[in-house]
Amino acid sequence: MNINKLKIINDPVHGFIKIPHEILFDVIEHPYFQRLRRIGQTGLLNLIFPGATHTRFHHALGAMHLMFTALETLKQKGISISVEEEKAAMLAILMHDVGHGPFSHALESMLMDDWHHENLSLLLMNRLNDEFNGELTLALEMFQGKYHRKFFNQLISSQLDVDRLDYLKRDSFFTGVSEGNINTERIVSMMNVCDDGELVIDAKGIYSIENFLTARMFMYWQVYYHKTSALAEFLLVKVLERAKHLISLGMKLPATENLSYFLYREKGEATDEDIFRFTQLDDNDVIQAMKLWQNSEDFVLSYYCKCVIQRNLPKTIISTQPFDESFINEKIKKTNDFFGIDNGDALVHEIKRKLLSYDIEKQPINLLQKNGQKIRLDQSQDQLLSGLLNTKTTRYIITFPREVS
Repeated sequence: MNINKLKIINDPVHGFIKIPHEILFDVIEHPYFQRLRRIGQTGLLNLIFPGATHTRFHHALGAMHLMFTALETLKQKGISISVEEEKAAMLAILMHDVGHGPFSHALESMLMDDWHHENLSLLLMNRLNDEFNGELTLALEMFQGKYHRKFFNQLISSQLDVDRLDYLKRDSFFTGVSEGNINTERIVSMMNVCDDGELVIDAKGIYSIENFLTARMFMYWQVYYHKTSALAEFLLVKVLERAKHLISLGMKLPATENLSYFLYREKGEATDEDIFRFTQLDDNDVIQAMKLWQNSEDFVLSYYCKCVIQRNLPKTIISTQPFDESFINEKIKKTNDFFGIDNGDALVHEIKRKLLSYDIEKQPINLLQKNGQKIRLDQSQDQLLSGLLNTKTTRYIITFPREVS
């Protein structure tokens, strides 16, 4: 049966997204990629911003669209890009998040030891490459930065890549936080390539880039590192941490088959069974488990799960300085007294969040001047904010039961 694979997808953020190559459709239809429909883009952010229910599937399609737009822009500026290179770059960015686990970054280390999502993405991309008879080989080279034209890898992963351009605009749209609403069209239209194959920005686009950097900073502190957002992500980790601890003590906990596999799994190198189980796992497994564990006989596990499922979140206080140890101990004592327990330290925590808005040492953003010379963004005479964004900022958040506040 002949299927028209050159589809058009209606996206709420970018409008109509074209699928210009059949292999892109084939990868999108694959179960590895379809699983991303059940992996949230922003974890539990919907507890704070109710509209933030979009998925990794949304984001991957959006990033693919921006890659296509960026390559079209570069072609118009005289950069030679073959059909095979275009196809590979779009495949690489399409699959860049295929290795994300349930609730993305929050549970990476808890469920899969130290398997970083980029390593898992690479592993699954290699498996897909085998299934598609080597059609993803060039995409894999670009993804790993092994392709000789380095601007392709910079479009996939750098301080100004299409991944960041999509998630900032998309997360801003779905959270309703307008400070993150960057002008992706303007930024993409300013992209260029130097003689040495490096991705640069036309100098006249400097303020769009500075706006992008400040928007990213605002989104981190206002959305991703919002004190309640940080708490929700932290609670997810504590839930799985507590569950694995109880299982190690011999307690039986109900869970779906695939989540149980990882909860009871011993540490070690990833096996074929591990990979298969991982590709069957999504946010629903964790949510179902927390619904069941609300009624656990273990007070701490039950407390954490009720916090998330019933959105009865603990109290949080944010500060630019670490909290005094005596203040923390006082909250622990009050927690023990109120609940009649002796392990209140399991419910009182200090969370730390750090952000470097613009790393001038790691893949700096360069501007292409009219004379053909390139200059680092923060060294441009026209820059207004870039020089102020290269300082690491740290915030401290203490969380404790609302009943003892």
